[in-house]
Amino acid sequence: MDRGIQLKIEKTVVGILESADMADTTEYKVRKLAGEKLNINLSETHYKKFVRNIVENFLKSRQDEEEQEQAAEEAEVEAEQKVEAEVEAEAEAEVEAEAEAEDEEEEEESPVKKQKKNKKKKKIEVSKKASQAGELQEATIDDNGDIIICKLNSRRNVSIQEFRGNKLVSIREYYEKDGKQLPSSKGISLTIDQWTTFKKNIPAIEEAIQQLQ
Repeated sequence: MDRGIQLKIEKTVVGILESADMADTTEYKVRKLAGEKLNINLSETHYKKFVRNIVENFLKSRQDEEEQEQAAEEAEVEAEQKVEAEVEAEAEAEVEAEAEAEDEEEEEESPVKKQKKNKKKKKIEVSKKASQAGELQEATIDDNGDIIICKLNSRRNVSIQEFRGNKLVSIREYYEKDGKQLPSSKGISLTIDQWTTFKKNIPAIEEAIQQLQ
């Protein structure tokens, strides 16, 4: 077969394949349409074999591209999940270290100082009863610089934090240190993507709660 004819057939067949609906395309249809465009009878044996090779190579190339794209997407998702896990782990480690430091400080305090501190805590809890138990509240800034959205009870807050440039939605228990309310290691921090997923599923959670009642 003349090389010039081969190039024309290959170009025509590939063009047809690129614009065709692969779910409804067959080798026969492609060969027939290419033959009509080129005014060549491609049903002859040597043409058939040549067209089949072109189709098979095209399909394999498409499959390879799809596999590469899928692998790249999976790698990107895995990298994002790894970053999210590292951010959450670092945030957890930071608040845990603060809690441990507080525990060490409390162990060194005298009984009299501890008694005074406990009394102060009780006063704070009593003064804040009106803003507890899930009532709608106005967002405030805590002593750690985080935005407190609401209080779930006297010690547990819903807050927005920023850690290494990443915003986190946190539900945590707080403790008092030097008259300041600070987050402890008891709780969970959600990245924005995790929070978005959780928020979308709130109706399903509410429905499940209703079913259990």
